[in-house]
Amino acid sequence: MRLDITRKTDLAVRALRVLDGVDGRVKGSRLAELINSTPGFVPQVVAPLVKKRWVRSDPGPTGGYVLIVGLDEISLLDVIEAVEGPTDVELCVLDGGDCDEAERCALHDAWNRARDQLLAELRTTPLTGLQQRWPGSGSSVPLG
Repeated sequence: MRLDITRKTDLAVRALRVLDGVDGRVKGSRLAELINSTPGFVPQVVAPLVKKRWVRSDPGPTGGYVLIVGLDEISLLDVIEAVEGPTDVELCVLDGGDCDEAERCALHDAWNRARDQLLAELRTTPLTGLQQRWPGSGSSVPLG
């Protein structure tokens, strides 16, 4: 199983939560401030969210980003996979290659059970169920 969670995923979750808390469009520069990122990185963070049709990106002087689905419709696993790619890859935890069914590694069965539990937890955790505070921020999501 490959499960990479990078800063980009963290910022995507932050962006979705910020967009959920405002009315109307949010300019990229303002969104960057609200999620503690840079204006140049925001399009990379939001692109997978637009591709999934969770966020609309309106160009131009009056444009910006708008959340177009409810956060209760998006799971944490949905965001991870949208940003990082598929998580359910059947690779051997020991050597990173295919785990041969005939000669499975010693960890195969236990790892698969643990992977299934982790993915189930991430799949059933809606973004509305996440902690409001962000590590290192010392405050709630800054909407003002």
